[in-house]
Amino acid sequence: MGHLTRVSALARAASRRGHAVVLLTNSPFASGLPLEDVLGTGVEVFRLNPALGREAVGEVVAQCLEDVRPDLFVVDTFPRGLGGELAPLLPSVRARKVLIHRDVNPTYVKQYGLARAVDAFDLLLVPGEAAPFANHPRAVRTAPWLLLRASELLPRDKARARLGVPAEDTRALVAVMGCGTPEEVGEAGHIAARLEATLGPDAVVRWLVPPGAAMDAPASAPRARQGRRAEASLAEGLALRRSTWPALAVLPGVDVLVGAGGYNTVQEARATGTPFVALARPRLYDRQALRLRPEERAGSVEALVARAAGLARAGPARSERPYVSGTDDAVTLIERTVLSA
Repeated sequence: MGHLTRVSALARAASRRGHAVVLLTNSPFASGLPLEDVLGTGVEVFRLNPALGREAVGEVVAQCLEDVRPDLFVVDTFPRGLGGELAPLLPSVRARKVLIHRDVNPTYVKQYGLARAVDAFDLLLVPGEAAPFANHPRAVRTAPWLLLRASELLPRDKARARLGVPAEDTRALVAVMGCGTPEEVGEAGHIAARLEATLGPDAVVRWLVPPGAAMDAPASAPRARQGRRAEASLAEGLALRRSTWPALAVLPGVDVLVGAGGYNTVQEARATGTPFVALARPRLYDRQALRLRPEERAGSVEALVARAAGLARAGPARSERPYVSGTDDAVTLIERTVLSA
């Protein structure tokens, strides 16, 4: 979901500048998202089956490059492809090549020789955070990338209405971001139910889930929670669910955001000044613990619930301010790269 949101932000910015964009994704969330509605007619979306293996993905990408014959080929995060499927393709790609380069685990960098792999790219775009090759001679850092401009966010009253909060209800709104793996989307539902039970009438709780996310995911609670208690938690979580994407649009109506340390959630919370508390989820490549600030990070689900409830009761002030997404600068850099070919 994080990769898809980031490349969608770039695709949307490029399309607004008059460029034709083809977006190729195998995200398991892509089938349910209204990508075409959000990205506009200038972006053509190809949704690959997420069950395809490395060789099959490589074949699809190769065929797409042959059919489209792009002027520019952009890859997010993994210069060799997630499974190495791009390594044999890149030398034959005549288009200029750009890598979106964010932080990745140094063990992965060393094991797969990414220092050599990034040299295949004409430009490394570093979207607002430290990265292993941020000092590469072809690397340029921008502000963090966001899918929507500040002017496109919903006003507070409309954002709360979108999340099912009546206008006369002035209680703090706590939103639990259902993101990450499908299992983590489900766990977010249980966290939302726990917050609802903890806060009672003191606040409104919502569980934000991407459209099309599997609705049986909350049933993946730990075994110790099975039985009547788990069934009650599941029912409560489903009652709090709101199908929302992009979640950035409704953040002006959120008083406390609960989530994980993924790139988009963190950058969106900070850009909108939304009080935020999160878990650092384990990842093979991403290092969420490094992305989160000490005041944002909770060490366990119990600590997460306690801190989020405390923030909701304290009514922290939002530090709302206009923000600028780095995607426009990224498109300018891309245009210069293509013109210099």
